[in-house]
Amino acid sequence: MNTYEQKISLLTDMIAFSIVDGKLHQREYDFLFIIAQELKIDKAVFDDLFHQELPVMSIKMEIHRIHQFYRLALLMHVDGILHEKEEIAIKQMAINMGLNPAATKKVLLLIKESPTRVIDPRQLMSAFKEQYN
Repeated sequence: MNTYEQKISLLTDMIAFSIVDGKLHQREYDFLFIIAQELKIDKAVFDDLFHQELPVMSIKMEIHRIHQFYRLALLMHVDGILHEKEEIAIKQMAINMGLNPAATKKVLLLIKESPTRVIDPRQLMSAFKEQYN
C-alpha cells in the first residue's frame, strides 16, 4: 500500500466486510486492529472508520488485489463462524476486484480445508497463476 488514502480504503473495505453477517465479533475487531497497526494507522483513526462511509478506491496492481482478497478470506474465518452472507459477499467482492472466480473459489476451498485457515503464500499465488494457462 502506497498512500495513506489507500490504507484507509483497505481498512474500510475490511470493516464493511466484517459486519456483513450483522455482527462485529471481538476476534474480527482484533484482527482488523492488527492490520491497522501494520499499516501504521492510529487507533483513534481506526476506531473512527467504523462510523464513516468513505469512497472505495480501486486497487490497481493485481498482486495487491490478491493480497486484499486473502486478508478478507482470513477475516471471514477469524470468528470461527462461516456465514452464507460472508461467502456470497467475498465472491462478489473478488469479482468486483477483477480477480478470476475459479482462482478465488480454489483459494477459499484451500483455506476452508486448512486446519489453521492459513495457506502458504505459494499456494495462494499458484491458484491465480494456473488460471493464466
